[in-house]
Amino acid sequence: MEADQVAPPPTREPSSYSYSRPRRKFPWGLVIAIVVILGVSIGALYAFAGARVEITPSSGDASISGEFTATAAAGELPFEVVTVDKIAAQKVEAESTETVTDAAQGTITVSNTSGEAQDFVKNTRFQTPDGLIFKAQTPISIPSGTAERPGTVNITVYAESPGDRYNVGPTTFTLPGLVGSDLGKQVTGKSTEAMSGGFSGTRPSVSQATRDKQYPKLEEALKRDVEEAVKAQVPQGYVLLPGATFVSFSPQPDTSSAAGSVEVRLKGTATAVIFPEDALAQAIAYKSLGVYAGEPVTLGEAGSLTLSATEAPVGNDFAFSITGETEILWTVDTERIGGAVAGKKRDAAQVILAGYPEVERAVLILRPFWTGSFPSDPSEIEVSVTDPKAAR
Repeated sequence: MEADQVAPPPTREPSSYSYSRPRRKFPWGLVIAIVVILGVSIGALYAFAGARVEITPSSGDASISGEFTATAAAGELPFEVVTVDKIAAQKVEAESTETVTDAAQGTITVSNTSGEAQDFVKNTRFQTPDGLIFKAQTPISIPSGTAERPGTVNITVYAESPGDRYNVGPTTFTLPGLVGSDLGKQVTGKSTEAMSGGFSGTRPSVSQATRDKQYPKLEEALKRDVEEAVKAQVPQGYVLLPGATFVSFSPQPDTSSAAGSVEVRLKGTATAVIFPEDALAQAIAYKSLGVYAGEPVTLGEAGSLTLSATEAPVGNDFAFSITGETEILWTVDTERIGGAVAGKKRDAAQVILAGYPEVERAVLILRPFWTGSFPSDPSEIEVSVTDPKAAR
């Protein structure tokens, strides 16, 4: 018997298994995002691109105690006069009656557009459109002027005859003595308040002692009113110093009030001297600053200065003194600054501005950051002026 044969184990077919790494996709999304961010950033830089110069003007502390002389509407230190009239009244009980013939009076503003100062004598006549004649109480001197900016002066006039028909409301005036001439059209008058005080006949009255008792109270009220009214009439670019307002008072004819009473009346006149701020600042700078070459300047605070004078201006010259402390601020011409740095590199522009006496400090800003020069067109350069006090 043949030995049992052991059958060989069955053979297995070798497995056909293989491994390959998965392929990574190229990160197109990330690349696109980066490109977009870069594009937006660069676009933003250009969107906010620009050139700017921030100037802090030069300044100097001025302590002044000096004498000055100004000339009416002319010279290195010109002056102008602002005049305001107001009337206050106090009602009192009548003490008697009186027979009076009073002429109406009031204030008119005389304007001159002739280009030359004009002088007129006392009692110069002014005529209303209705033919009523009023006369100047004093000689008149009217500064020169133009049609756009006439020379003006306020004067008091009185009616040529007594009576209440001269108590006319605000109106215009011509000068009969100039009719038919060019000057007749260039010198005219205008009132803004009614003429008053004209009366002829018998009316209630009070004693002088009663009037004198009322005047101090009327003066107090009038002084405050006329000074405030003057301040309101100071034009832009002019300055009114403390002490430059002169107030005077003049009794006015009484008027009848309700039955059995009288109105005691007093007129207050404020005459204020005003100066162009730049001219006054230059005059103070010359006297108070050690180094000053006449550059345009302004005053930092005029209210701390005090003007002293013996009287209001009479004629074309006005002598006065100023005491106090203020700050002189150099005026910066922004167009000049823009033109100076246009087309210049940052360092060159900085050197140029350092030579300007009106520039205490200049900050130069260029965007984008890689921009090396200012635009050649000055209109593309923004120039700002800071407050020196705030900057400090």
